[in-house]
This record gives sequence, C-alpha cells and structure tokens, in this order.
Amino acid sequence: MNYGRQFLFPAALLAASGVAAGALGAHASWLADPMRAIWETAVRYQMWHALGLGLIACLEQSPWTQWSGYLMLLGTVLFSGSLYLLALSGLSGLGKITPLGGSLLILSWLLLAWHGWRRTYA
Repeated sequence: MNYGRQFLFPAALLAASGVAAGALGAHASWLADPMRAIWETAVRYQMWHALGLGLIACLEQSPWTQWSGYLMLLGTVLFSGSLYLLALSGLSGLGKITPLGGSLLILSWLLLAWHGWRRTYA
C-alpha cells in the first residue's frame, strides 16, 4: 500500500477550492485592486502546491516524502490562507504568517529534492 495516498484527498481539495477562490476573486468587484493582487497570489500558490501535493501522493514513500507532504499542506494553508484573510480583512498583521508558510513550502520542496537525489544517486 502506498501511504502517500493520504495526500491525494487534501491535494484534490486544495485544487478544487483554489479554482473556486480564483473564480470568486475574478468576479469580486468589492475587492480593491491591491487586495485582488494579493488574492491572485494566494490562488496561484495554492494551485501549484495542490499539484505538488498530488505529485507526492504518487511517489514511492519515504520519510522525506512524508515530511514534504505534511509541510507542503501546512505551508499552503498558512501561506495562501493568510493572504486570503489579508485580502478580505486588510489586517496587515496577517502578513507576518505568510513568510512562515512560504518557508515551510520551500522546505517541503527541498525535502522532495533530497528524496529524489537519494533515489537517484545514493
């Protein structure tokens, strides 16, 4: 059994909600232009990382892919979630959460790269 399949469900939910958020942002006349740009960034990162999480679900599992999946899921929620909340509320303090989410996303990709390197060269 491929235990990485546990990431397929959240990956699909992230993708579906990313499409919905993108559509909402495209039709949200109440969203001011600077906030619309923040919203679009949140959607873009959510969609890319939904695909990344789906990739992880399909890979041979290792501790590296497991951690990568968990960090990618958490990083996406923190990064995109804080940007969505910032765009909706205008509360600039939420922007302090965004770099934490981004750091987790970077770390998740580095762990995935490490997994790939170990499978190929180690």
